[in-house]
Amino acid sequence: MNTGTKKTALDDSIAPLLGGAAVEPHYSDLISHVPPSKSANSSVQATEKSKQLDHFRVENAGQPLTTSHGVKIANNQQTLRVGETGPALMEDFHAIEKLAAFDRERIPERVVHARGSGAHGYFECYKSMKHVTKLSFLQNPGDKIPVFVRFSTVQGFRGSPDTVRDVRGFATKFYTEEGNFDIVGNSIPVFFIQDAIKFPDFVHAVKPEPHNEVPQGQSAHDTFWDFISLQPESLHTVFWAMSDRGIPRSYRTMEGFSVNTYKLVNDQDKAVHVKFHWKPVQGKASLIWDEAQLITGRDPDFHRKDLWDSIEAGLFPQFEFGVQIVTEEDERRLGFDILDATKLIPESVIPVEIVGKMTLNRNPDNFFAETEQIAFCPANIVPGVDFSNDPLLQGRTFSYTDTQRHRLGGPNFTEIPINRPVVPVHHHQRDGMHQMNIVKGPNYEPNSMAGNWPRETPPKPHGGGFHSHAMMLAGMKNRHHSPSFDEHFSQPRLYYLSLTDFEKENMRSGFSFELGKVQKTHIRQRVVDLLARVDTDLAIAVAASLSIELTDSQKNYPVPDPVCGLTKGDPALSLYSSGDVPIAGRRVNVIVSDGACADSLKTVEEALKKEHITADIIAPRVGTIHTSSGTTTASDSICGRPSVLADAVVFIGGDQSTKTLKVNGDAKHQLMEGFKHLKPVCFVGNAVEILDETDLKGKRDEGLIVGDAATVVEQLINVMKKHRVWDRTPLVKTLPA
Repeated sequence: MNTGTKKTALDDSIAPLLGGAAVEPHYSDLISHVPPSKSANSSVQATEKSKQLDHFRVENAGQPLTTSHGVKIANNQQTLRVGETGPALMEDFHAIEKLAAFDRERIPERVVHARGSGAHGYFECYKSMKHVTKLSFLQNPGDKIPVFVRFSTVQGFRGSPDTVRDVRGFATKFYTEEGNFDIVGNSIPVFFIQDAIKFPDFVHAVKPEPHNEVPQGQSAHDTFWDFISLQPESLHTVFWAMSDRGIPRSYRTMEGFSVNTYKLVNDQDKAVHVKFHWKPVQGKASLIWDEAQLITGRDPDFHRKDLWDSIEAGLFPQFEFGVQIVTEEDERRLGFDILDATKLIPESVIPVEIVGKMTLNRNPDNFFAETEQIAFCPANIVPGVDFSNDPLLQGRTFSYTDTQRHRLGGPNFTEIPINRPVVPVHHHQRDGMHQMNIVKGPNYEPNSMAGNWPRETPPKPHGGGFHSHAMMLAGMKNRHHSPSFDEHFSQPRLYYLSLTDFEKENMRSGFSFELGKVQKTHIRQRVVDLLARVDTDLAIAVAASLSIELTDSQKNYPVPDPVCGLTKGDPALSLYSSGDVPIAGRRVNVIVSDGACADSLKTVEEALKKEHITADIIAPRVGTIHTSSGTTTASDSICGRPSVLADAVVFIGGDQSTKTLKVNGDAKHQLMEGFKHLKPVCFVGNAVEILDETDLKGKRDEGLIVGDAATVVEQLINVMKKHRVWDRTPLVKTLPA
């Protein structure tokens, strides 16, 4: 029996790499020479959670290979067998363990929110909120606690693309000194249904068609719109999803909302209703639909990479935490039921009070162990917060916890390191799959064997135990809902009226595209009828794209009553009505070729770096590019990094460089595509000559930036603060596809 390593031709070919004659090296000898990678994570200050996770982190560098039982392994390349060509042996415990573990690596993915990305960070309190809540992390300004956030898409499977049109999840786990508190929210402040009993129906409808399991990661199909057309309560959320909110520029430029209404409870057991908000410090921004579709093919991990890269670069995503506090008096004057999850509270009526900020400053060490295994549950609350009677929230408190028990192998999912609280855990729950703790003593209460420990803790101010806020309830047991949940058209109209003109146009296009994929005509007609009940002009525009003509009756549906008297909308609901947006963390394609002006390139790079904008140098080839007085390095090729992956495009001039780029089809495509997607397109020096080789010849005044490097980059930064060149929209529609 040969238990050694058989020499191969590959061994001979790699021998020179080891600096010696042909020997019989083990392949691990080669990779031992590879220097360890550097990560921004190492410089991040530890939180209580990261210190806890240190006990579970395993560093393999420099360690011998072992089995899961700790036995060192001498050969990990060949299976134990009889002779060189004989059968494998069952006694090869290492091979069997390795294959068996591999066969079981996958766990059930989340039914919804399967596609996600996460990050560690911390939350810092701005101001004390003790007058309304006992929440420990909102008591003292400057207090910090660790958090983990997971962003996600709703519809698609784990392998679906990032940039589909969809609602995004925004789930935050606070590791507080009184236990874990989860805000399991979305990028949209409202939801498709009012009662949790409809959740399976909604998810079944939005998921891929049952007969062929397509389309993946999209809502543009019959079953989804059939459900929507028969469920007017879903209309408000659909308006948000069909707007630019459905295709965010990045997770960093996305708002977060609790969706459901909760209660805040103070030390005197007084309660107020509350909705939680996350406001991105990086500003709000979206993609354009055609751009989003192209990114899906070019880089399906676009959002995931953006989050990871920004943290590694030290451009830590930050979100301010706000609350909308609703008193009983507020509830009476709003005119709608705040327990209805399909309704939002206008910020111009009840402003969002900013009380703290979250900073995401560390990427996970292992995607599966942290991002995939983290379990968010709306049932995870701590003293100072309580549930409202929101019927969607009431059902979520069961469903989310129950799905984690299924997905993560039983009741002990809370013992997985990423899910463990930073405070001690003591209870009478025992055994079950994946029990990690060795607990001594009796497992029942009351007991005299251990002095009746663990015991209850009285609530604050004497202790710190959680107790539910008391309230008087009375009513007839029945399957019904409040009549206050019956109006479905005023809030979608409020949202539509709040948008800028180009946001309205994008929403119309969103509806037209999605309904254009619906095969059954009667479903399209039902949706158009619902749109007509919200806004006639919107319905007419969408109907025209579907060859549907509104009836006189549909054109004269009564206009819904304004929400809280807001006849012109609420500016806070628009992505772009607030003016300039922050641009730190954005990316610019800087296009060069051999002969590019070195001084111009340096000026552009330095100015962008000063604004914390990444300048990606791209050229006809990857690697060294010879400029007019030196060299630069192209990190990617022009065809490999298209304009859809950037926020702006800059062409650097130079006689030879311009001559080369003028005949480069990929360069001209960058120009046209960036122009089409309303991005700033810039030409430094004679690079503007490239324009004359395209269909944009003679259109230098259409939002294009031309001049010397200093002038160009100054104008570029100002235009990027508007996110896009919106005035270019009419011209783009006349250009060839």
